[in-house]
Amino acid sequence: MDGREDEQFQTFAGLHAAALQSSGVPRIYWRSLQRKIVQEIYDAGEVFGIMQFQEEDDEEEENGENTEKYNPGITLRSKVVVTRESGLQASDPTSIFLVDHAWTYRVDHARQQLEQIPGLLPRMASLMGVDFHGEAPDVETVELVMECMWKYNQTYQLSQGSAEEKVPLWYIMDEFGSQVQHSDQPSCCMAPFFYIQGQLTYTVLWPRQDLQEGDEVTRDYAYGETDPLVRRCQLLPWIPADLEGVDSTVAEPPDSFYENVIHENKEQLPVEIQPCPVPEDRILKVFSEMSQIRNNLTHPGFRLTEQQDEADILWLYSHMKDYRTLSLECPHVMVNQFPCESIVTVKDCLAAVARRVKGGPAPDWLPETFNLKTELPQFVKHYQLRQQRGEDNHWICKPWNLARGLDTHITDSLDYIIRQRESTPKVVCKYLEHPVLFNREEVGMVKFDIRYMLMLRSVKPLRLYVYDVFWLRFANRPFSLDHFDDYQKHFTVMNYDEKAELMQVHYDDFIPMFERQYPQYSWKEVEAKLFKVFRELFEVATSRPAPYGICHYPSSRAIYAVDLMLKWAADQNGERVMQPQILELNFSPDCARACLYHPDFYNHIFQSLFLDQFEDVPVTQII
Repeated sequence: MDGREDEQFQTFAGLHAAALQSSGVPRIYWRSLQRKIVQEIYDAGEVFGIMQFQEEDDEEEENGENTEKYNPGITLRSKVVVTRESGLQASDPTSIFLVDHAWTYRVDHARQQLEQIPGLLPRMASLMGVDFHGEAPDVETVELVMECMWKYNQTYQLSQGSAEEKVPLWYIMDEFGSQVQHSDQPSCCMAPFFYIQGQLTYTVLWPRQDLQEGDEVTRDYAYGETDPLVRRCQLLPWIPADLEGVDSTVAEPPDSFYENVIHENKEQLPVEIQPCPVPEDRILKVFSEMSQIRNNLTHPGFRLTEQQDEADILWLYSHMKDYRTLSLECPHVMVNQFPCESIVTVKDCLAAVARRVKGGPAPDWLPETFNLKTELPQFVKHYQLRQQRGEDNHWICKPWNLARGLDTHITDSLDYIIRQRESTPKVVCKYLEHPVLFNREEVGMVKFDIRYMLMLRSVKPLRLYVYDVFWLRFANRPFSLDHFDDYQKHFTVMNYDEKAELMQVHYDDFIPMFERQYPQYSWKEVEAKLFKVFRELFEVATSRPAPYGICHYPSSRAIYAVDLMLKWAADQNGERVMQPQILELNFSPDCARACLYHPDFYNHIFQSLFLDQFEDVPVTQII
């Protein structure tokens, strides 16, 4: 090897060592991998072949997926075997192989691509065993491929870029890679690999042991999972399993759950401090890098400063981590967040702490929620029980800590939901099949949600306020339980999509419109229910000391945007009622619309939180 080739390899290794080590690719293969990528050597066909064989199909799927829909009566199966006479030696540095990707996509673009990219639908249908003999894409075949693809999908995500660019990518390997079957004792490993210098992604395959001619190439579809029950659940898309004996009920997680959260957040709790009264005639200096604060805070009791070290108030966009140092060095400095507020602003924590209301199950105001990382078996059992009872089984998968509908998936497919566990950490929540809808002229009955701004003044004593002005968001297409990849039907956040229509309705215009559409339900009564929900949430979220609840810190203040919907339910007398459903709470919410339509919004917030002056401000005390 000449010096130039060695230099190229050292550059390659420097860029990719962390990824290769994380994927478990033995160092012995790195040089050959770099050479095969650079020279575009796809030599798997010289070593492996696809063998077809017959297998009895006498078992029905137990996880709710009917495989006969997309492969009726088929008993022909495929597997990958070693075809080279000399076999394959794990000690051979060249025993690593590139596998191409037939299709890479984000889920919200899948249907459009199947319908519009020439040749994609026939190829995917053939790869997955879906009957397709036409030339033009048809709706039924597209639906079958989108259902079946969760048995073939793999995933990765980019570590850099915008929030949209970091949304996980899904891909389906080529006909060779997709036929590598599962084994609990796999003969090979496979992992996605992003080649930085070429901005290309491959799958790489390498042996775990020496293989002889005729030996099968297998991989572990639940690689890395050691818990036997969780493995059975993860493998359900391919291997039916009976979860008899598994309890579907969930309770609040143990204290270790909250201890792990604060550890992962690297949050340092404050020391105990005494409240620092603010003299009535003092003008408070505010440091903030947020343009919405800098452009709209005009209250005479506050003055903006460029110097963080002279500020009385820190209004930060990013999360504060080191409260200990702040409490020791600047106990008088007020800050716009509370220690351990992730208890309510991160979705898995919100679901956990909300279980305190009833001592186990979710409260009436939160959709049934399971943590896919820690409660997969309970969810699967719950799904199967609902299916047996003939109940609606549509669910929505949400990342723990993203907003705006990013990487959010709605489906009734158990395979689809289980596979979401392999991408970003998610919760799965019962999708509201009977939401209260709003009649939009020239559109029809659409979903809508409501955003209130909650103001937490203190934990001890608990003082919680709500801004009386609220904001509405509307879907753009009539609601129905289908086409869940139609964003403008099932989601309401339109202000980040320039192509989407954004319907603006002011809150005081909405109230009479709502009461005309639902004359038997006064908004005042609905809002009273909402405020009761806010009270219950913050009572349980502050009922225990940190890290098991929001931390008492006298210098903390905060606003949270709470997004919620209304659904139809029955009360104890069987009467039809509107039940509030909290969707999420957001830290440091986007208040652009608030500032645009209510220029005094931040003046009201600051006056209430920092001066305890509530005269002539649209604020209601909850607690």
